[in-house]
Amino acid sequence: MQLEIRNYYEVLLMEILSDEGLMDELPEDYLADLSCITLNQLPVRYIRHLVDTYFFEDYQELKQMRNEIQTALEKSRAFLKKRNLERLREREND
Repeated sequence: MQLEIRNYYEVLLMEILSDEGLMDELPEDYLADLSCITLNQLPVRYIRHLVDTYFFEDYQELKQMRNEIQTALEKSRAFLKKRNLERLREREND
């Protein structure tokens, strides 16, 4: 038996990345790293059916969750940018 459960923060993060056009712009490996680093900063909220979540969710709660994701996403992008710059400097020094 396989259960159909998902982390709602993951669903919302994918929506945000898609809405911002990042799913098409960024390389897949970078997107995977960005998503993992972002999600590791957030709590989990498991859901069974996405349609039920849309029906029962509170607008203020959804707004807060999206803001949390946006903040974590900005931190993650800054972290990856810094890490990539450090790697470039290391390669230049080799």
